[in-house]
Order: sequence, then C-alpha cells, then structure tokens
Amino acid sequence: MIYKKPYIIAEIGCNHKGDMQIAKELISMAKIFGNADAVKFQKRNNRDLLTEAQYNEPHPNPINSYGDTYGAHREFLEFDVAQHEELKNYCEEIGITYSTSVWETTSAKEITSINPDFIKIPSACNNNFEMLGWLCENYNGEIHISTGMTTKNEIKIIVDFFAKHDRAKDLVVYNCTSGYPVPFKDVCLLDILKLKEEYGQQVKSIGFSGHHLGIAIDVAAYTLGAHIIERHFTLDRTWKGTDHAASLEPMGLRKLCRDLKATYEALNYKEKDILDIEAVQRKKLKYQK
Repeated sequence: MIYKKPYIIAEIGCNHKGDMQIAKELISMAKIFGNADAVKFQKRNNRDLLTEAQYNEPHPNPINSYGDTYGAHREFLEFDVAQHEELKNYCEEIGITYSTSVWETTSAKEITSINPDFIKIPSACNNNFEMLGWLCENYNGEIHISTGMTTKNEIKIIVDFFAKHDRAKDLVVYNCTSGYPVPFKDVCLLDILKLKEEYGQQVKSIGFSGHHLGIAIDVAAYTLGAHIIERHFTLDRTWKGTDHAASLEPMGLRKLCRDLKATYEALNYKEKDILDIEAVQRKKLKYQK
C-alpha cells in the first residue's frame, strides 16, 4: 500500500459558542499550536431544517442550551455568510484551510458563494439528494461525506449518484460512527478496508471522522488507509455543549498531528538489508562465528 501524507482537519463545528473571537482563537490554535491542515465549521438554515414545533420546543438537554427553545439555541450558535467569509479570510491570513459542513440546500448555496476548497456533508443529511445534486452542478471543489448512521446500500447509492453526475473523482468518503463520544468497540475501523475495496478506485480519497476518546484510534485509521483524519476540536472539553466531550483540546490535537506525521514517515520498507543506522551497531554487537 502506498500511503499518502496525512491530512488532519480540526472540526470546530459549533464549539465556538457563537463567539467570533473564540472561533478565531480556535483557528489560530489549530494552526500554530496544533499543526492541523484545515479547520471546519458548520452552516445551517434552521428554519429550513426544523419544523415549527421543533424550532419552538425546549432543547432536549437543557444544560447544553444557549436559548429558551431549540431553535433559539441553534440560532445563537449560527454564523451568517459574512462571518464565514471573515473566518475564511482569517484562515488564509495564517495559512490554514477553511471549510464548513452544510446541512441543507440554502446553506450549500451560501457557502458555495465564498468558494472554500472543500465542503463537508454530515452523516445526518448525506441522503439529501436535492442538496447533493445542487452541489454537483454548481460547486467545483471537493465534496466530503460522512457515513455515520448510513447503511452499506445507502453508501453505494450516494457514490453512484456522484458517479452519475461525473463528480466521484471529487468525492471523499469518511468512515464514521455517529455518537458523542463513541466507545472503542463501536468505532468499527475495519469498515475503512471495505470502503477502500469497494470505492477506492472510484472516489478521490477515503477519510475517517472520529468521535472517540484519545488519539490512538486515529493512527490505526490512517494505517488502514484513511489518510484524511477529522476530529472535533475545542479549547475546553468541559464547556457547555454536546460536542465538547468528544473533542480534542489543543495539546491533544498537537499530539495527534505529531503522531500521524511520525507514522507516515515510518510506513516504508527498508531500502537495503542493513541500514546505515544499523551498520555501526552490527559491527559492534552482531555475533561473530
């Protein structure tokens, strides 16, 4: 297997708590301290996504809510297009790639207008073919899709849809289990091998979006062939909100990037039987008949 250099995405999502200053601090920490390749946010049009009843009902877990209703909570955490463009410009200033997950067609159109390098489709809406079709026809960048809570047949339908639109070459398919956090037994890393076997020659890349604890699993995912690794990122795992507990803090992200890059360097064959570093040890230590 030929290993591509790991590409690490720090998923900020809504961990900025609706605060642009915190969002920029997360970007700078991901780049300068963590050494990540990209950051990723979220864009939702909550009136499109939620029914009137869902919008006005209380948050199912009030301790995590930023508003009196679920709709108010979601609006508090939402940045508008101008703010996303400001964040994209800030990313470009400090040298890290900006991206965003989009949850419905309105958000897809808005984010396409600022032309990020790639757009992510969350597991929750990877079957929104109206949105996927619009992106295939109107957005020229890479389209990344997570496959949590998605059957094998549904994954095939998604890939076939992109192939039909002549966009499979721009598609990145992520192995993912939707949970916050996910127990190790439910990460199901070997599904990466199935994705590579089934779609590796058809799509651009296979990725891994992890919601587990720690960083060992990500190294394993990379060695199985998922060279794009995405992890939730926060400044403080104790902050209010569902995603923080399944996120990496800055030191965790830094160690993840360090370990993945070290693994990339180590995944090779000996260029000769006795390496130069071994020759002196062989002369000194090897048993002589």
